[in-house]
Amino acid sequence: MNARGNAPEYVAGHGLLTGRSAVITAAAGAGIGGATARRFLEEGARVLIGDAHARRLKESEEALAAEFGADKVASLPCDVTDEEQVAAFFALAERLHGSLDLVVNNAGLGGTANLVDMTDDQWSRVLDVTLNGTFRCTRAAMRAMRASGTGGVIVNNASVIGWRAQTGQAHYAAAKAGVMALTRCAALEAAEFGVRINAVAPSLAMHPHLVKVTSEELLTELTAREAFGRYAEPWEVANVIVFLASGYSSYMTGETVSVSSQHA
Repeated sequence: MNARGNAPEYVAGHGLLTGRSAVITAAAGAGIGGATARRFLEEGARVLIGDAHARRLKESEEALAAEFGADKVASLPCDVTDEEQVAAFFALAERLHGSLDLVVNNAGLGGTANLVDMTDDQWSRVLDVTLNGTFRCTRAAMRAMRASGTGGVIVNNASVIGWRAQTGQAHYAAAKAGVMALTRCAALEAAEFGVRINAVAPSLAMHPHLVKVTSEELLTELTAREAFGRYAEPWEVANVIVFLASGYSSYMTGETVSVSSQHA
């Protein structure tokens, strides 16, 4: 049960990604990355998951492997601010799967600070994880997919805050707007070798651990902006990522899809 309304019925898998190989960053835990890994497995894909938190990543791998099979899931710690770790992550994906079909760039970092008080370190840290990390992983994926000659799909995680202003979020908004622009430009280049690149832009997606550390006052304020009067479940965002990764979106590239019920 979603704390702000009735949770929707979970959608069963339909084999939309059967036989495909996928890599997903920031996939440890109960957030959008973890939900995407589960949804991809339910749709028939094999996944390599990465995250900067090695212990949580291993726990996520073990839980998914126990449910879907050890041959379907692998993991490698990956800090997207470290080019060597990014290169090792994508190299492992190619060794494990032979080719790279699907990539989900989910890694991002938030924070709250008014611009007048923001330090260079606060600004740079958010930009390095959220925008530069997406750049590093998109570049690695494009190189691998171009070399293979078999096409592929990349899905980036942006945010509606890349379009909409919010106090205290200048660094995060700038980073997510950058992810949208990166997606558009990279998509034009990648089309030349048969690769599609799109993005999702969630508004408010929460999971139980995040709810516990969010004040009731803030939850009330945030959900009041949503037309459904509730936050999204992470798997609802993952469903849209599945759509963008699947053949159902074969003529879409360079697009950012809003996963939001916010009032206009």
